[in-house]
Amino acid sequence: MKNSKSKNGVLLPELQTGQIWQMENSDVHIRLIGKTLVHYKHYKKGIQRSPVSLTGKIVLEKYLKENEAVLLQTPAALATPAS
Repeated sequence: MKNSKSKNGVLLPELQTGQIWQMENSDVHIRLIGKTLVHYKHYKKGIQRSPVSLTGKIVLEKYLKENEAVLLQTPAALATPAS
């Protein structure tokens, strides 16, 4: 899927497995990406456990844009070994 622009014109990177998106009161951890569906966990502030959710890519991208999510961690950062 191509990068898409948010309301303020900033490009959001393509959804990838392992990404962590931060919003004002919660975080979204992307677990698996399929052709049209995304498997993720939505952690709300103050809650230690989170249910696993499944939704369409377009719906999740729209949700991240509307809530001005910031990408904290990319899959490349997860794969880099700490020295």
